[in-house]
Amino acid sequence: MSSKKAMKQAQKQAYAKHRSNITNNKFNLKRRISLKKKKKN
Repeated sequence: MSSKKAMKQAQKQAYAKHRSNITNNKFNLKRRISLKKKKKN
């Protein structure tokens, strides 16, 4: 595999990881907030 191709693939993987981190963080934040509210009640 040429270095150019390898770089492109590495960038794609890093971006995909970054995107999944964002969605996971949003979901986890919502869950934490709802858990806190339940404890107060």
